[in-house]
Amino acid sequence: MRLGINLGYWGAGMDGDNLAVAQEADRLGYDVCWAAEAYGSDAPTVLSWVAAQTERIDVGSAILQIPARQPAMTAMTAATLDSLSGGRFRLGLGVSGPQVSEGWYGVRFDKPLARTREYVEIVRKAMTRERLSYEGEHWTLPLPGGPGKPIKLTVHPERERIPLYIAAIGPKNLEQTGEIADGALLIFPSADHLEDTAIRYIRAGREKAGKTMDGFDVCPTVPLAVGDDVRALADMFRPYTALYVGGMGSRKQNFYNRLAQRMGYEKEAVEIQDKYLAGDKAGAAAAVPHELIDSTALLGTVDRIADRMRAYAAAGVTTLTLAPAGFTLDERLTALRAGTEALERAGLA
Repeated sequence: MRLGINLGYWGAGMDGDNLAVAQEADRLGYDVCWAAEAYGSDAPTVLSWVAAQTERIDVGSAILQIPARQPAMTAMTAATLDSLSGGRFRLGLGVSGPQVSEGWYGVRFDKPLARTREYVEIVRKAMTRERLSYEGEHWTLPLPGGPGKPIKLTVHPERERIPLYIAAIGPKNLEQTGEIADGALLIFPSADHLEDTAIRYIRAGREKAGKTMDGFDVCPTVPLAVGDDVRALADMFRPYTALYVGGMGSRKQNFYNRLAQRMGYEKEAVEIQDKYLAGDKAGAAAAVPHELIDSTALLGTVDRIADRMRAYAAAGVTTLTLAPAGFTLDERLTALRAGTEALERAGLA
């Protein structure tokens, strides 16, 4: 099992620290450094900055939002980043959510599965550097009856096929991801529930495409905090968990809330959402079960974290992406180093 690092969103108050974290991950031998975007910083700019100041670590978008860009633009960005980084780019895509898609980008959040499939097909085709033409429900290239003509990508990426990941949570999205992508970006993964909440759907998609799980990258992100008091460490992530389970999306469309329910926290997920949407964020955080946080994060001593890493590897995780917590740079770097130490103790390095 390989290790990754997730810098999250640039502009969250730790920008200089994020670069230092990425450089230390590069030195320690981490496999990939991911950067996110929502409605603040964009991922490609951050990844260019990181790639220019690291040597070996891959850089990946987790995610480039599908409603933010036309697919041909995404192909251009991927090809450019792969070329500039010397073949170290990984393309992670996702539909975002209805609030961001419709509120920020003005793109209707309808038929996300069909949109994702067409988007991936266009990106893949553009990356082959053949002349681009496509007829689908959501995109038609060139537009009919006008001056447009099939054009081919002029940038030469370092590799013919850039690894393509999709952020997926729901069963249908996970199945389609297994069918059309090279990897899945997962969030709130519990080793005990990973087979039932994710892997079996990905496997079904792979089988649908006539493929096995060999070569497919199961890549969840997990928070990491090192120390002796597991409960105190878990409390650090209460606001984070409450935000996603309670406040990401609407009452009717919250993928993270549904995931928590599928993990057996039906009653708790409803309570967290009710309190969060009512403006009681503290109450929502307090309602998050300790077990939910502990099962979806790496908390405790290096030995305890090593045991949890073994469980993730046994569940089918191939790249475990860490989000090291800490109020200072030193605390985050210490957690980062503990991650590599735990992987070695687990016998998975």
